[in-house]
Amino acid sequence: MKILVVGNGGREHALAWTLTQSETVQQVICTPGNGGTATLALCQNRNIPVEDIPAIVALAKDEAIDLVVVGPEVPLALGIADELTKNHIKVFGPGREGAKLEASKSWAKDLMLAAGVPTAAGAVFTDPQAAKDYITQVPIVIKADGLAAGKGVIVATTLEMAYDAITSISQGEFGQDNCQIVIEEFLQGQEVSVLAITDGKTIRPLIPAQDHKPIGEGDTGPNTGGMGAYAPTPLVSDTLMVKIQRDVLEPTLHALQNRGIDYCGIIYAGLMITPDGDLMVLEFNCRFGDPETQAVLLMLDTPLEQILTACCDRRLAELPPIRWKPGVSLCVVLASSGYPGTYPKGKLITGIDAASALGAKVFHAGTRLVDGQIITDGGRVLGVTAIGDTVETAITNAYQAVDCINFDGMYCRRDIGFRLRQS
Repeated sequence: MKILVVGNGGREHALAWTLTQSETVQQVICTPGNGGTATLALCQNRNIPVEDIPAIVALAKDEAIDLVVVGPEVPLALGIADELTKNHIKVFGPGREGAKLEASKSWAKDLMLAAGVPTAAGAVFTDPQAAKDYITQVPIVIKADGLAAGKGVIVATTLEMAYDAITSISQGEFGQDNCQIVIEEFLQGQEVSVLAITDGKTIRPLIPAQDHKPIGEGDTGPNTGGMGAYAPTPLVSDTLMVKIQRDVLEPTLHALQNRGIDYCGIIYAGLMITPDGDLMVLEFNCRFGDPETQAVLLMLDTPLEQILTACCDRRLAELPPIRWKPGVSLCVVLASSGYPGTYPKGKLITGIDAASALGAKVFHAGTRLVDGQIITDGGRVLGVTAIGDTVETAITNAYQAVDCINFDGMYCRRDIGFRLRQS
């Protein structure tokens, strides 16, 4: 098979690497890819931006691509899957209508309510003053309605923070087309990520993961795209997974079907598990999570292209149970100084080979290959991922590999997995 992976982050490096582990995959092309995919066996980069859908479609046709896997949400929201399907090219990822599950939080909230999916109470506003008048107590959650690269959610602990968040959204901090404001009640508990694959008829969850969104240790500070993740999380028991399947995944798929949406791809459910074991949906995403994908795919034992192809061929129900490796996988994100704000680029990275020699897998996120050297090219730079037989072993293995790597201004949280130690 020849497979095209769209995107340039850590998730896409993890997808490309996992696909190249299969004997049936002859080549993977990444658009545009990064420094990691540039050095990956059987893989090559093509410098096409993810938003350039006509060029990606043309590449897929010219290269006789058997399957396109779309990593980021932006091209999905722009309708890349629709254009590929029109050109008779298999694609794993929903069309523009299905991508509204992530591209519009208000649309997703309406769908949840129609499906009877448990979710936080809230309201949607276009008028910032009306939004401010709605708030009577804190903490409260303020969200930009559209795509915001994982940074458009603010947990306001004071009225001043809430008002500032509303003002920022309404003034276009997350884009002039992203000024609608979603306000939700604040829920107590632990967040869990459940990535589920679907062919539009059947839906199956992958192993549950937990990520760390805030920049600071102890889950403090502003939200990021994710500073680390681990899978599987013991917080989700077999009994709870059955409940997630019954109360969240299947009703959501049925609601999409009722709207005439043929959804083939990932439905990522961001869940809050309350202290008494109840679950609520915080958000949906329409693609693989990042950095959850790095942790989840390192545990996968079934060839990934078999799973994705079964979805594209609408025969997921016929696929045997997905196989998983034993143990725990943990990913630590190495970020540039200043992230999630402004950050420098072009810093030389050393020690990746030494980290890999310890058995860790170093997934590249914001990197470039320049004159044979890997340099920084983003806020989240690397995802150092390791497997252990136990929680403690996974944490130790990951951080031993982290300590091999260096670049100017490198920052990482030193407490990824701290909840596992508390469980």
